[in-house]
Amino acid sequence: MPQHTRRIAVIGGGANDEHTVSLASAAAVAHAVRALSHTAVPLTIGEDGAWQDERGTVLPAHRAIELLTGCDAAIPMLHGVRGEDGAIAGLLELCGVPSAGSPVRAGALGMDKQATKLVAASLGIATASGRLVASGSEAVTTGLTPPLVVKPASGGSSNGVFLVSDLDGVAGAVERARAFGDPVLIEEYVAGREVDVAVFRDRHGALCLGAALEIGVSSGGVFGATEKYDGSAVFTVPARIGDAEGAAVRSAAVRLYTALGCAGVARFDFFVTADGPVLNEVNTAPGMTERSQVPLMYAAIGLDYTGLVAELLDAVLSPAQEEAPQRTGATA
Repeated sequence: MPQHTRRIAVIGGGANDEHTVSLASAAAVAHAVRALSHTAVPLTIGEDGAWQDERGTVLPAHRAIELLTGCDAAIPMLHGVRGEDGAIAGLLELCGVPSAGSPVRAGALGMDKQATKLVAASLGIATASGRLVASGSEAVTTGLTPPLVVKPASGGSSNGVFLVSDLDGVAGAVERARAFGDPVLIEEYVAGREVDVAVFRDRHGALCLGAALEIGVSSGGVFGATEKYDGSAVFTVPARIGDAEGAAVRSAAVRLYTALGCAGVARFDFFVTADGPVLNEVNTAPGMTERSQVPLMYAAIGLDYTGLVAELLDAVLSPAQEEAPQRTGATA
């Protein structure tokens, strides 16, 4: 990347239940942008949907657009609906602002867990058996074997995820999950080790994978919002999986990144089972504090937080080069 200072919009917040998490990610990214000697232009979308500047002053929409279009690039750190789902990518594309994140299609597909399952199935990647409960419909569990996981089909940060031990508890869990998003997915519980892999494409066209990360989850439990954000989550990186398991997880992540049309960094969450990896979900705008999973995966291969942000910016600010093969420094 040229050494002169660039203006980089860092967009955080969002009108959803991941607002606070997004603010933390955006603050960390803005700090890294400044460490790279660029000018960070923080913009926040309030929980009410209103744009705000760095001082918290509410901005008319046209003023927010003026600030965005005055930047050389944007790093969207909006997690969840009305952001990660392709909404912010569409706005940036229409404004002509290069984005260090996934485009509209990848965000929309990745945010819709049912759509992601269909894409995965087309690639031969296993997912949990499940049923989609449409808005206003009653839950149908025919053919599903408890325990079951009930969760919004479009949502993140593990909000609204409920583990149900028997069929009698499904209806109540569906109603609770609907408070976080509708429609709702009911899936069979997958017994396996939770392993994540992150992928980004650099300015040369090469895919760079972080070291696989394993999440410590109690037997029969799930990685919920409480464990994710109260500091009690135990991450092991590199994950303690065999070479064959690691290769299978990396292969699945790369195929999904490519098929969905991802850009920037995306995180792919799997259950590693005796029968191979089972996709849990895709995050096209994953958490990006220094203690989030993605930065930890890249730190394990020698790419620190500021270096990761530099790579993401390089990919959108530097001229594209001929597509290169996968970078080899990252192993599971």
